Amino acid sequence: MNCKPSLLFVLAVTAAVILSGCASAPETDHSSRYTLANDRAPSGNFDTSGLNDAVPVYEAPSRSGNKSPYTVWGKQYRVLDSNSGYTARGTASWYGEKFHGHKTSNGETFDMYAMSAAHKSLRIPGYARVTNLDNGRSVIVRVNDRGPFHGDRLIDLSYAAAKKLGYQARGTARVEVAAITVKPDGSMFLAGKPFSPVDAGPTESRVRASGEMAMEKRSLFVQLGSFSSRDPAEKLLGQVRAVLENPARVRAVDTASGRFHRVQVGPFRDEDSARKTQSLLEARGFDQSILLTDSH
Repeated sequence: MNCKPSLLFVLAVTAAVILSGCASAPETDHSSRYTLANDRAPSGNFDTSGLNDAVPVYEAPSRSGNKSPYTVWGKQYRVLDSNSGYTARGTASWYGEKFHGHKTSNGETFDMYAMSAAHKSLRIPGYARVTNLDNGRSVIVRVNDRGPFHGDRLIDLSYAAAKKLGYQARGTARVEVAAITVKPDGSMFLAGKPFSPVDAGPTESRVRASGEMAMEKRSLFVQLGSFSSRDPAEKLLGQVRAVLENPARVRAVDTASGRFHRVQVGPFRDEDSARKTQSLLEARGFDQSILLTDSH
C-alpha cells in the first residue's frame, strides 16, 4: 500500500498549485483531513466479481493535475504531452479507505470501489489497461490522480481494481500498464494500436458468450453490500426498503471466492437513473455503493 502525497498536500499548497494538482514540498498534514494514520482495506469481504472495468471515452485533459514539470519531495516529474503509445512495466500498489471520499489531483472524488488509478506522468483524465504479470489478469482503469511517489512504484490502483487483479492482500504486484487513448470520433487505441475493449478477451466482469449465462437478461444495479452469509444481507435490505421505494433484492451469487449475498437496488434502464438513485442512497447514509451489471 502507498501513502500518496498527491492527496495529502492539497490543503497545504497555494491556490495555483491546487489548480495544477501537484506540490513542491509536501509536509506533515496538520489539517485533520484524514481520520486514519495508515491506509487500509474496507471492512468485510468486498465482492468485485460483478464490477465492470472503466469504459474508455474521449475526455479533454483537465485543467487541474497536468502541470509539467512538477516537484514532489524534492524530485521533479513531467507529464506526458500525449498518452498515445505509452506502455511500461513495474510495480503496482493500491490505496483505499484513508483516501476514500477525498479529492484526486484533477479535483474529482476518490472512490476506492471504482476502477481508477494514479500515475505520475500520464495525462489525466486518461485510461489504461493494467495486467498482473503474475496471474495474467487484466483490468481497465480511469487514471485521475497523481502518484505513487513511494520508491520505484509505477501505478497506484484503487482497492477495487487491485482486488480484481488479485494482489490486494500482498499490497503490490508486477504489472504492465498500457495507455488507452480515445479520439473525439470515438476511435480507440491501446499503446498506439487500434483497440476495442472486446478485444481484451474475457475478464471476471464479463458474462460467458455461450451456455445458459448468455441467455440471462442483464441490467444495471446499485449494489450496497455483499456478504458471505445471508443474515447481514437481509438486515441491510430491510434498512434500504425503509428509506427507498425502488425495487431491492438479495441475490446469491457463486464466485471463485465462494458464495456471496448481494444487496442490490434496481434494475435500472440506464446509467443516469442508476446514478441518481446511488446519490440519493449516499445522502441517506449508504455510502459504500457501487454500480454494476448483474442478471435479473
